[in-house]
Amino acid sequence: MPLADARADVQSHDRRTARQERLDAGQADAGCGTGHQGDFTGEDPLGLEPAALIEELSQTVSIPGDPPAIPMLLPSDLLLRRPDIRQAEAQIHGATARIGVATADLFPKFNLTGSYGFQGDESGEWIKRANRTWSFGPSVNWNIFDAGRIRFNIALQKAIQEETLHAYEKTVLTALQEVENALIAYAKEQERRTALIDAVSANRKAVELSTKLYTEGLTDFLNVLSAQRALFAAEDTLALSTRNLSADLVALYKALGGGWENQ
Repeated sequence: MPLADARADVQSHDRRTARQERLDAGQADAGCGTGHQGDFTGEDPLGLEPAALIEELSQTVSIPGDPPAIPMLLPSDLLLRRPDIRQAEAQIHGATARIGVATADLFPKFNLTGSYGFQGDESGEWIKRANRTWSFGPSVNWNIFDAGRIRFNIALQKAIQEETLHAYEKTVLTALQEVENALIAYAKEQERRTALIDAVSANRKAVELSTKLYTEGLTDFLNVLSAQRALFAAEDTLALSTRNLSADLVALYKALGGGWENQ
């Protein structure tokens, strides 16, 4: 029996030694995979001291709160605030006005001119009633021989008006598409965020349960670590979803040309 016990002790010692050697080898491999830690000089890749960015990186900003609820129906008149639509509308007004200007060239233009003054050989005689002069008469200007050019110009201005009208329709359709895309993205992200809130709540309960079981000796600490890791991952994803939801709301404001609080 003593010989058997000695053999068992030797085998146990050999197994512990082998495990320690494998552990040391694994740590050495991990050090090779992450770089030679012994060669670290404390220099930042940006050429700055390690403490140079502490003040900048220590500034924290709270996560944006819950965005306001979007009404079920948004009036299409909100799109009239968009700069591109207002520009296209102004171009239609300008093109229409130029048609009127071109059409006016077909008709004669009447002008009334007149003059009033004094004339005399000597300066002292200018103010006498007999030395006063005046003239008055109408004038007519009609480009009757340029009728062909004028009609072609009218046709050109009408074509330009039609082009600006198509551009206006395209701008409005693009705006409607951007609003629709923004609304869809916001709605989907809102649904995803709601699901993530439920997931975070469930992971918190799992952490509490695993911690309670560990303190009672019914499970190992690995289950607690797994539950905490899942909770942290869910909270991180929820924070990203909250940020994305705020970004989608900004995109909706941009697509509408503003908000809807005063509507």
